Amino acid sequence: MPNPSTPSSDQIAQATATLTQFKEYLRTNPPVADILPLLARLLDEDTGVPILLGDVLRSAARLVSHQAAIPKTDEIRLIIDGLRDAAQEATDWHVLHWDVQRLSGHAFEPAGPPATS
Repeated sequence: MPNPSTPSSDQIAQATATLTQFKEYLRTNPPVADILPLLARLLDEDTGVPILLGDVLRSAARLVSHQAAIPKTDEIRLIIDGLRDAAQEATDWHVLHWDVQRLSGHAFEPAGPPATS
């Protein structure tokens, strides 16, 4: 398998900008039926954000662990542990994929005007 190219900071910024755009779109109260396909892609059990983020964090922990000066300081060990813990938590979110699939089986009303208090 060929080595992947290094993503640029602009590419990473574009990825996070896309997530920000999706977050802002959700705040407009779109119909649930319209967002389900987007959520399904975002939370895919194999290629979605939780799995990718977990893999990124695990890889970062491995790199820090391998490239840190020996002996590792307590601070470096805490950072590595934090990355690994966060990786596991992110990966655990993959179960949301099943929630989105279950939602797809339900009928939703079109978005109405916001409720007034």
